[in-house]
Amino acid sequence: MRQGADRVDAATPVERDRAVDALRALAILGVVLGHWLVTALVADGRALHTASPLQHMPWLAPISWVFQTLAVFFLVGGHVATRSYASARARGTTYGHWLAARLSRLFKPVAAVLTVWTVITVALLLAGAEFETIRTLVKLALSPLWFLVVFAGLTAATPLLTRLHLLWPLAVVLHVDLLRFGLGGPSWLGWVNVAAGWLVPYVLGAAWTRGELDRRRAGWLLFTGGAAVTTALVAWAGYPASMVGVSGAGVSNLNPPTLAAVTFGLAQCGLALLLRDRLRRAMHRPLAWAAVALVNLSAMTIFLWHQTSLMATTTTGLPLGHLPGLHTLPDNLTWVAARVAWLPVFALFLTLCRTTFRSLEQSPRRPNVRPSRVIRVHQSPAPGRPRGRTTATPSAP
Repeated sequence: MRQGADRVDAATPVERDRAVDALRALAILGVVLGHWLVTALVADGRALHTASPLQHMPWLAPISWVFQTLAVFFLVGGHVATRSYASARARGTTYGHWLAARLSRLFKPVAAVLTVWTVITVALLLAGAEFETIRTLVKLALSPLWFLVVFAGLTAATPLLTRLHLLWPLAVVLHVDLLRFGLGGPSWLGWVNVAAGWLVPYVLGAAWTRGELDRRRAGWLLFTGGAAVTTALVAWAGYPASMVGVSGAGVSNLNPPTLAAVTFGLAQCGLALLLRDRLRRAMHRPLAWAAVALVNLSAMTIFLWHQTSLMATTTTGLPLGHLPGLHTLPDNLTWVAARVAWLPVFALFLTLCRTTFRSLEQSPRRPNVRPSRVIRVHQSPAPGRPRGRTTATPSAP
């Protein structure tokens, strides 16, 4: 393992900012662990339905503050996309070719998810499974796709967003919430925040590319300001304390994003910026860097299949009865302890999914073929000199 990690470390370009990859890996793993901890599939007779421990134990809301890390992913995505687009323009690459290359890695794994779950859905219908169970499973399996649609839209708009200030989308989110909650506007208006809300950390990533966030003062301002505003919104404006959706709750901070979710994301982005130097130092340890590189190589595969891994574990265990932490109602700390014990099993199923589908995300390797001999043809000499000849010489190493 150490030898493999040393090879990965040695093969990494010196100029690569490893902190960016570390933040992306932490964001993906935060979402995965968060879903595994707060999503329960409760067996009720022949049907399965979703439940959340945050519904029965609302005092566990701080868990969502740790694992709701989507803002960090959009921050890194905005930073990488704007940097990539600037580099493509410098090379003379067209916008179309650049966008196709960016989106292909996002959507190739989606085809596999849709195909597999189409087959599973048809099989469950033919087997006579409860419609409620089928709806629950399909909804969970395909729920990560909303993220890809938003992220792809922002990626496509990158050339227009490179100079956009975060105050503009933040103002949109503020006014949408004022209309919805303050003036009794229609609830559908909140879906405007799906684009505007995640645009805030994305354009913050563009500001990072421009060098506007290099000073630690910017990180502290975002962290303290975002945390203070979020606290005020939760304490005095009636926003939920949970930063993820909770079954049965009247208002969700995430679906669609509210002002509280956006300001909380700003605090997370500020913390991420403050941690950059420490992450760079940590990533010079070969084992730590190899682990981060492994996650980044299959980031979309991990993201798309983590809910399927949870459901595979749950349905596989059904013949054994209603197992604690897997099929039972998440209404006490015993369930939480049991769920933590199930996490390695979820990870095992996810590893199997990653092994099966990772090739769809990773570009095929070019064969490392080198000719053993190179034919060098010498031109005919000037008149009066001997004629040249064709010789074969070994290629350079």
